[in-house]
Amino acid sequence: MGNLIDAIGNTPLVEIEHFSLKEGVRIFAKLEGNNPGGSVKDRAAHNMIFSAMERGEITKDTKLIEATSGNTGIALAMIASVYGLKLELVMPETSTRERTLTMEAFGAEVTLLENMEICRDYAEEKATKGDYFILNQFSNPDNYKAHIKTTAPEIWRDTKGEITHFVSSMGTTGTIMGTSIFLKEQNPDIQIVGCQPTEESSIPGIRRWPKAYLPKIYDASRVDRIIDISQADATKRTRELTRKEGIFAGMSSGGAFHAALQLAEEIDKGIIVFIVCDRGDRYLSSDLFG
Repeated sequence: MGNLIDAIGNTPLVEIEHFSLKEGVRIFAKLEGNNPGGSVKDRAAHNMIFSAMERGEITKDTKLIEATSGNTGIALAMIASVYGLKLELVMPETSTRERTLTMEAFGAEVTLLENMEICRDYAEEKATKGDYFILNQFSNPDNYKAHIKTTAPEIWRDTKGEITHFVSSMGTTGTIMGTSIFLKEQNPDIQIVGCQPTEESSIPGIRRWPKAYLPKIYDASRVDRIIDISQADATKRTRELTRKEGIFAGMSSGGAFHAALQLAEEIDKGIIVFIVCDRGDRYLSSDLFG
C-alpha cells in the first residue's frame, strides 16, 4: 500500500520475443508507460518538484512554469496536483490534442506556441520577471538524478548486472545521463547508446537540438554512441512493437527499439535494454498507428 508518488518507478522489464535474434543476444524493454502518469518523465518531474520543495525554493504559493513537448508536462501536472501547486505549461502547437487535454485535466494552464525553442524562451522570460519558478528540465540536475536513484538501479537489479548495452532516445537527455552515470559506476564496459532523429525527421520526444538550445545537463562523454533514427524507421518499429509484442508505445520508443535491433545485429552476445518512454494512447489522434 502507498500513495500515488509511491507508485512511480519499479516498472516492468520485459523481453522481446517475436523478432529473430542471434542465440546469444537478448533485448529487453523497460516499460515506462506503466508509471502512474504514463511516462518515464514521472520520475524526473517528481524529483524536480520534491527536491525544490525540500530546498525551500517552492512553497504552496509558488507558480510553476515549464516548457515541454508533452510527457514532462503531463507528469508535472500530475505531481503539481498532488502537492497543490499552480502550473503553467508551454508546449508546441503541433502536440497531439490528447496531451493538452490531459494536462488541463490535472488543472494545469496550457499555452501553445510555434515550436519548442520558442516555448523554452517564453518560459524562461516569464521566470526572469519573478512571477514564476521555472523547473527547467534542460539544465536541472534533479532531472538526471532521478534516474541515478531509480531507473538505472532497477535495470541493474532486473538484469542481475548482466546488461551490456543501454539504449535511450534523447530529448532533455535526463534519462540517458542519469542511467549512464549509475551503470558506468557498476561496469564501465556497459555501452550507452543514444538516439536522435535524422536531419529531416520529426519524432516526438527525440530532438536534434540547435547548439544554442542543447540541454545543459547533457555531457557527451557519458554517451558511447549516437544512432540517427529516421521518422520512417521509428514509425515502423513502433507499429511492430504494438502488433508483434503487444507493447503500446510512442514513436520515440520505436526509435529506441530500432537502435536496439541494429545493435543486436552487430554483436554476438549481450543483453540490450531500451527505454519505452510512454504509452501509445497519447498518439491516437496522429497518424502513427494509421
